[in-house]
This record gives sequence, structure tokens and C-alpha cells, in this order.
Amino acid sequence: MSAAVIVAQKIGKRFGARWAVDGVDLDVVRGEIYGLVGPSGAGKTTLIRLLCGLTAPSKGTARLFDEPIPAGRRAVERRVGYMPQERAVYRDLTVVENLRFFGRIYGMTGHAIRDAAQTLLELMGMNGLATQLAGQLSGGETQRLSLCCALLHDPELLLLDEPTIGLDPVLRIRFWEYFHSLNARGRTILLSTHYLEEAGRCTRVGMMRQGRLIAEGTPDELKARVAGNGERPSMEAVFLALTVGAAQGAR
Repeated sequence: MSAAVIVAQKIGKRFGARWAVDGVDLDVVRGEIYGLVGPSGAGKTTLIRLLCGLTAPSKGTARLFDEPIPAGRRAVERRVGYMPQERAVYRDLTVVENLRFFGRIYGMTGHAIRDAAQTLLELMGMNGLATQLAGQLSGGETQRLSLCCALLHDPELLLLDEPTIGLDPVLRIRFWEYFHSLNARGRTILLSTHYLEEAGRCTRVGMMRQGRLIAEGTPDELKARVAGNGERPSMEAVFLALTVGAAQGAR
């Protein structure tokens, strides 16, 4: 069996005359934390939506667990957890009602939903908010609930779109500690971020610009590409060096 969980070949998505994603090749193997890094508008969200099967590609192909996407989406949906950037929770349901709803979607039993919900709410520090309407939560609380919904069925693969955007530094650290604990249990994570320091927390990084994957490698490999005179550049410096180089080379 292939170790590749995600395989995309020359995948692209066009909206009118603009290519939001333009010919991306991507392989993510089991047990990786793969970070898609780039500014807003780089194509990260569209690429994740393509991999989830939420939008059909204009060109190229994608496979999750060797199933073609979007055609084989139903075959893998219980193995995948998706956290969208827009925080897809139901505002008129309570926290626990949202978890029950998503648990039923994934075919979980009532007992399994209760056990998983209790564990996740405790982990996220939300035990006291179980009966609170989702529409009354703060932005950070809504993000925590959205992540709980994505994790409830214990998926093998997590696709997380900007999961830490807008969080305070303490909560961002807590999210990353949890991502690494999931990874230690063998879970595969692909996430997008425009916080370049988070790239250093990933096992491998793909840097995106204008819908294209312009550089890829481990954080140390990417730093080595631009380091000079024994310096150890930051991920911000790496991204600027590689994106400026890509832009100049395209002229």
C-alpha cells in the first residue's frame, strides 16, 4: 500500500480568467504535518477545497487514500476531518448539539459521540460552554468548537484551513501542541497558514504564491537553500527569498 495519503497531479482551479490554483503537484505521506504557507490569495483555501472534493478541478487530478476526488469522496469521508476557514458550525445550536449533529453525519453512535465530545471539550477547555449557543461564542471559542467537530470521529487525515488565524498566542500554542500530539498518534495533517513562524512547526512545508507551489521541503531544507555565511534565516526570510526569486524568474 502506498504511504501517500494525498496525491495531486497538475491540479488547478479557474474562476473566470483567473487561476486560483494553477498546476500544483502535491504528495503528502502518512504521519506528516504538511504546512501550506502563503499570503491571502495565494490559493491555499482553494487547494484544500479541491482536496476535500468540495469543488471540482478545472484541470489535473487528486486522490485521497488512493480514491479519486471528488468522485470517490464518499468512500473516504469518514477517514477525513475538515476544518474550513469560515468555521462551519450552526449558530442556533448549542456547543454539544453541534457535536451531536456532526457525529451523526459521520455515522457515530450516541455513546461514541458523548465520549468523544466529553474528551474534546475538556481538552479545549470548553466544558463550561457545552450548553452555550454557538452564535454566542467568541471567535476563539468558535474556532475551538470547529476543530472539535473536525476531530470528533478520530479521522486519519486532517485538512485544516487557517486553523489558528486570529487566535491569541497562548491558544495558538495550545492548538499546535494538540496537532503534534495527534501526529504522534500517527495522524496525518495538512494545514494552511499565513503565519510563517508556524511553518517551522511542520515536518514539511509547501510555499504558495499566485496559485502555484513555488518551493517545498522540510524547514531545515528550505532554510539551507537561502542560508549564507553560516546564517540561520527565519522562515519569513526564507519565504521572501524564495518568492521574490520565483517572481523574478517568471518575468
